[in-house]
Amino acid sequence: MTPPNYDAALDLPPELAADLSYDTLAVHTGIGRGTGVGVGIPIQQMAAFQFDSLEAAAGEFQTNTGSSYSRIQNPTVKALERRITALEAGQETVCLSSGQAASFTAFLSACRAGDHIVATSSLFGGSVAMLSNVLPLMGITASLVPNTPDAVKAAMQTNTKLIWAETIGNPAADVADLSALAKIAHAQGALLGVDNTWGGVGLLCCPLDFGADMVTHSLTKWAGGHGSVLGGSVTVGERHSLTRNAIYTDGEPSLLEARGAGALAWRQRWFGASQLGMILPPQSAYAIAQGLETLSLRLTRECETALALAEFLEGHVGVGRVNYPGLEGSEFHALGQQYLSGGFGAVMSFEVARPEEFLSRLKVIRMAPNLGDTRTLVVHPWTTTHGKMPEAARRAAGVTPQSIRMSVGVESLADLQADLERALS
Repeated sequence: MTPPNYDAALDLPPELAADLSYDTLAVHTGIGRGTGVGVGIPIQQMAAFQFDSLEAAAGEFQTNTGSSYSRIQNPTVKALERRITALEAGQETVCLSSGQAASFTAFLSACRAGDHIVATSSLFGGSVAMLSNVLPLMGITASLVPNTPDAVKAAMQTNTKLIWAETIGNPAADVADLSALAKIAHAQGALLGVDNTWGGVGLLCCPLDFGADMVTHSLTKWAGGHGSVLGGSVTVGERHSLTRNAIYTDGEPSLLEARGAGALAWRQRWFGASQLGMILPPQSAYAIAQGLETLSLRLTRECETALALAEFLEGHVGVGRVNYPGLEGSEFHALGQQYLSGGFGAVMSFEVARPEEFLSRLKVIRMAPNLGDTRTLVVHPWTTTHGKMPEAARRAAGVTPQSIRMSVGVESLADLQADLERALS
């Protein structure tokens, strides 16, 4: 009996997939059909895969379209990649060991020594640290500027190859003007990269639809959803241009000539997985793929609860500034309406006079440095996630000594509000 081919027919027919909703794609993409094929993505935990001829082996190592060695491509990880690609409406995805690994891979897919990045300053602390401390060791410089098109445009240099932003800034909750940033980048042949972690793997926002060239995720967050696994991904779109990037045009033949429209995705897999080995284990890919199947249900509820809590906090005498784009008084409310659909995200930041006392009084909400968990989590960014940054950089990221970042889970709204009320009293 021939064993089931779990790598066959993983994708839904394109003509059908184009008409399916997010919820349907999230549970069917990446699963094969046929007698003996499991209803789910199987874990294929092995280091290497066999070839039946030298010709097949040589061909696979040239194309990397099948399976040869799990550091390059694993069927379980590949199924997850196809699912993320469908949900982000992209061309191709590479999954990696963490969100930080995904960002690093994205940066190095667009830049080499001598190049420059313009990034919005309201970023995850790890991204700021990488741009400020790690990339300069490789000869890549970065300018961190306010999250406005004017500030980004003013910071552009002749050697700028990448503009970097977050869909919703961490933890300032500011919304990037994606279409405007794309126009600025493309005007001089640069790429726009967007960390779409808070966009919920395309549920709340598909940056590629607004001109972005690649999106990254910390799959640790809403994709996995249960705070149990680390992972990251980079997805590229189909409309990017590499004709003014020497990484892709230098050489005989150039990478662009050799790889064509898939050159950007190929370099990301070659760099992040094959060369640097920042691979996602198949067990983690399996857990993340399962998380994606309920992401829509979880994040939709979390967004509803987050808006209600933001309104409650905004009106509370014990709370200072509340940052959440769903609030009508937010300076980013209009951009949120333009770029976000189905909710304004599940994270907010707010200020309290005495953070230590507030945090010590919480009995339901937990203090932990994660986002996108089923449980509501809070953290004090000034001393934790952004604590190693210079004070000016922390404030530029929207962090103050009074700031609390809260990622809303799936608990009862009434229970969460009561816990916050107790802590604020």
